[in-house]
Amino acid sequence: HKSETNQECYEKIQRALASKLKPIYCIGESLEERELGKTDLRLEEQLSLLKDLSPEDLSQCVIAYEPIWAIGTGRSASSDQIHHVHARIRSVISQWHQTLAENVKILYGGSVKPSNANELYAIQGVDGFLIGGASLDAKSFYEIGVACSQSY
Repeated sequence: HKSETNQECYEKIQRALASKLKPIYCIGESLEERELGKTDLRLEEQLSLLKDLSPEDLSQCVIAYEPIWAIGTGRSASSDQIHHVHARIRSVISQWHQTLAENVKILYGGSVKPSNANELYAIQGVDGFLIGGASLDAKSFYEIGVACSQSY
């Protein structure tokens, strides 16, 4: 949520871990940040709170890249944009924990739908999806799963 500080997000992650839940930490940039070329800077700032987690705790976290400008708009980032961001996330994490960076799960969550799921899932570095509106329709959700299974 836009009004949450990094500290509040960090505390939520800590509470989830203490409760034996697997936190999904969503990060993303606004359209203005993307257009100004500040995507990497914004994502690095959001990821910085994970630096203080122990390797054991970090290994329990899932990161979801969800560009703010794509939420509920029907727009999706391009394949190149998604590949770049997912690689950048791994690069930032590798500065703290090389092995974890290779294994951390990174999801994409910007307007995933049956018509683009296969293409999005084929992007190197995309480990799965954080599906919003399409998950509310059983047929759509099922078709996304089918599209992904065809990518193997």
